[in-house]
Amino acid sequence: MRYLIPLLLLLTLTAQAAGPGKNAVASAHPLATEAGLEILDQGGNAFDAAVAVAAALAVVEPYSAGMGGGGFWLLHRQSDQFQTFVDARETAPGAASATMYQDKDGKVMRDWAVNGPSAAGIPGQAAAFVHLASRYGRLPLSTTLAPAITLARDGFAIDPHYRKLAGYREEVLNRFPDAAAIFLHNGKVPPTGHVIKQADLARVLTAIADNGKAGFYQGDVARQLVEGVQQGGGIWTLDDLANYSVVERTPTVSHFRGARIVSAPPPSSGGIVMGNALNIISQFNDGHTGDMTPHIAIEAMRRAYQDRARYLGDPDFVDMPVDKLLSTEYARQRAASITLDKATPSSSLGKPVGVDEGTHTTHLSVLDSEGNRVAATLSINLPFGSGFVAPGTGVLLNNEMDDFSAKPGSPNAYGLVGSEANAIAPGKRPLSSMTPTFVEFDDRIAILGTPGGSRIISMVMLGVLEAANNQPVDDWVGRVRYHHQYLPDEVQAEPAFVGSEEAKQLMLLGHKVVSTGRDYGDMHAILWRTDSNELTAASDPRGIGQATVRAPASAPAPSDDTHKEGSAP
Repeated sequence: MRYLIPLLLLLTLTAQAAGPGKNAVASAHPLATEAGLEILDQGGNAFDAAVAVAAALAVVEPYSAGMGGGGFWLLHRQSDQFQTFVDARETAPGAASATMYQDKDGKVMRDWAVNGPSAAGIPGQAAAFVHLASRYGRLPLSTTLAPAITLARDGFAIDPHYRKLAGYREEVLNRFPDAAAIFLHNGKVPPTGHVIKQADLARVLTAIADNGKAGFYQGDVARQLVEGVQQGGGIWTLDDLANYSVVERTPTVSHFRGARIVSAPPPSSGGIVMGNALNIISQFNDGHTGDMTPHIAIEAMRRAYQDRARYLGDPDFVDMPVDKLLSTEYARQRAASITLDKATPSSSLGKPVGVDEGTHTTHLSVLDSEGNRVAATLSINLPFGSGFVAPGTGVLLNNEMDDFSAKPGSPNAYGLVGSEANAIAPGKRPLSSMTPTFVEFDDRIAILGTPGGSRIISMVMLGVLEAANNQPVDDWVGRVRYHHQYLPDEVQAEPAFVGSEEAKQLMLLGHKVVSTGRDYGDMHAILWRTDSNELTAASDPRGIGQATVRAPASAPAPSDDTHKEGSAP
């Protein structure tokens, strides 16, 4: 008997550490997915592959993410079950102030907050690459960044999706010669098939590959970035870049219908808002709501988004009642005001606060053959960010400063009101909705996330509901979507939902259902059924992404991951 317990423990640990034996990559662009698979084939792990995918997206998806932006990385290391959240969100420059986007009369100057270098926070993307490679990856950055460097140097052909998003920002891109020279053709949206080459960006990526963090945040690249920003009216300094660092944070953990949901902590609101909403849904027959699902889900969203605006911000600047917001007791209190026969007016729930953010973000999901996994959501905010490229760098800067509350207490451009918790301050990170997520059941594991601004959280939540119903991964990414964010007090839904029987029932209950006018979101997800070891992946049919599952080209390199710096839980 004394040998049996250690043997059972060994068998349990071995089962936990066992992987699917195949690799899976799902991302918003086929070239990026192929870059990740290429790195996996070279013996890299999921963390190496995620860097390769993100770097490739920085080249071929300039409208969604890039070296001038940032993002969040949710990591799971299979060998010791270690999980962490890498916060590479942009930070406000040192000279930033709470009123920097207000004129002398206190009116918010929207153009100053959205377009040009004045709208850009200090990027976190390059620091994230270095951090993941040095602490969790197996391969050098010279290897993992090679596919992106090639894409930048040799070019890629644009598609109709690129043309559509470039059309939204053509006027702004034309304001800045370096951006127009790269992303437009003779001042117009390029024709389909036009090849975009980015020699300067290839040099920046090479500098990061050769010199690590110093290749971007110090030296020639840093000087070019700062000089370009300042000449364009921005407020960056060399110290702002030199002082940037990523932060590892503890993921949020909530539970729903037997699943452990691991997600994004502040400065993302995603994990808390989704966990809060799912806890509220669980008060109704433990989440099994049948025909009432849309009504109860919307009422849960309404309350959770209200709490988002009231309480959440950068945890390094704001004290937040996280434990309370994720508690069952609090969910019970919030659920008590929900009735099954009518909608709750948002105005009846208290102070009218809300937030909004840009919708053009990107997501990638990676699972390697050993079971290491990554969900990463990356952004530069609006399509093509600020529209500004620092001369000589090829780096398109974000406009994430607009994710702060430019004037707490007053409506922003979307008619929504922000809170003091998300006010601008030097070095502060703006609140986000990006929600990279793992959903862990006894017999299966889900990896998912999506772009979509304030609708990200509700989209991921709907995906989690599909996963909880044991639906295939294609159903998570393809399902028709609806959303409520407290204010405006309306259900925002895809056109296909608006005419449905569910929408009619919602309207009979007093909900205002409005069409978004188009489909939204671009989810990329992976499902690993650990009981049968079946691995599937899917990319959102609304986008141009690619999800691929395939066996490794060769045996992975021996793992020494547990000995890397920062590996202790």
